[in-house]
Amino acid sequence: MKFISWNVNGLRACLKKGFEDTFNALDADFFCVQETKMQPGQADFAPAGYTEYIYSAEKKGYSGTAIWAKTPALSVNYGIDCEAHSHEGRAITLEYPNFYLVNLYVPNSQNELARIDYRMQWEDDLRTYLKKLDAVKPVILCGDLNVAHEDIDLKNPGPNRGAAGFSDQERGKLDELLAAGFTDSFRCLHPADTGMYSWWSMRFRARERNAGWRIDYFLVSDRVAPNIKEAGILMDIMGSDHCPVSLDIEI
Repeated sequence: MKFISWNVNGLRACLKKGFEDTFNALDADFFCVQETKMQPGQADFAPAGYTEYIYSAEKKGYSGTAIWAKTPALSVNYGIDCEAHSHEGRAITLEYPNFYLVNLYVPNSQNELARIDYRMQWEDDLRTYLKKLDAVKPVILCGDLNVAHEDIDLKNPGPNRGAAGFSDQERGKLDELLAAGFTDSFRCLHPADTGMYSWWSMRFRARERNAGWRIDYFLVSDRVAPNIKEAGILMDIMGSDHCPVSLDIEI
């Protein structure tokens, strides 16, 4: 099965930059997007052969997630079973016979870590939620996790140490999630690859210089990690300040 995840930084804007052509060319079984920045019905996009799942933030033009699936889900859950995190459209879970698919847009800790306390609570509640799912059947988790895990995952780790997305607190929570029974699919297959990023600042010609961060992931339950066939970062695809990431897995 082929999975794609992409923070589109506004689906309506991305549609004007070739999103539909990219969607069709990638021909994924599951296409997950984050930061849709829209309400249902605001985008003219309804791909044939797919079932659409959309979870919008209460605040218009903010956050939001969506999934297009070739196979309809057995069930769908919006959020992570915690009312405090049920207002920003950040998580969709689809259930299938052999796995759960979870599409996430993790809250940004913001400048000077202004939202770090909320982020830490989100991380703990998310880990609890994922462990409950994983106890039932394997989990495939994707999305913009808003953290670069190790020094190898961003161009300039030194100057960014302690900043949002590369703080000890955020990196530590990803450590905890992986230790709870999950595998970073890209690093599983590409443990030492450098210069592989999924997000670039819109300032300072960052993408042109490949001064990026790897903050978009596919994580899978440890027990299905041996089934990973490929995990990629599609750095040549434009249309957002992020690029898509991919997973090919037998499950």
